[in-house]
Amino acid sequence: MFADLLRRLTAPAPERLPEPDARLALAALLVRVARSDGHYAPAEVDRIDRILKHRHGLTDGEVSALRAQAETLEAEAPDTVRFTRALKDAIPLEDRIAVVEALWSVALADGARDAHEDGLLRLLVNLLGVSDVESGLARKRAEGQA
Repeated sequence: MFADLLRRLTAPAPERLPEPDARLALAALLVRVARSDGHYAPAEVDRIDRILKHRHGLTDGEVSALRAQAETLEAEAPDTVRFTRALKDAIPLEDRIAVVEALWSVALADGARDAHEDGLLRLLVNLLGVSDVESGLARKRAEGQA
């Protein structure tokens, strides 16, 4: 399952992802942000779960299963650039702005801004085709949720 999704995500010209795969890829990206500072904090896990539950209307069990799959996928996905570009192709701009807000929410969940997280967020925002201004506004909204 993961091998096929990774192959499609990392293809030179990735195809548009169907909803279940896009959902899993987004969850894996949230996990990647949470892990980027070398500490996968319980507050970050909780924030990921809340985002997935709210965004996709999942039960607690479904969220736990999706996050577990995302953790495995994130560990196996070697290339953030192609991984994120595939999401860009699968998600409309308005939703990508919401994704950036979710990414900021996870990065800020542990109460500490980290240079690794900031650097990864700058890269992801660019790869998702979201402007710095939109990212800054998304960060402010995420800070208001914390």
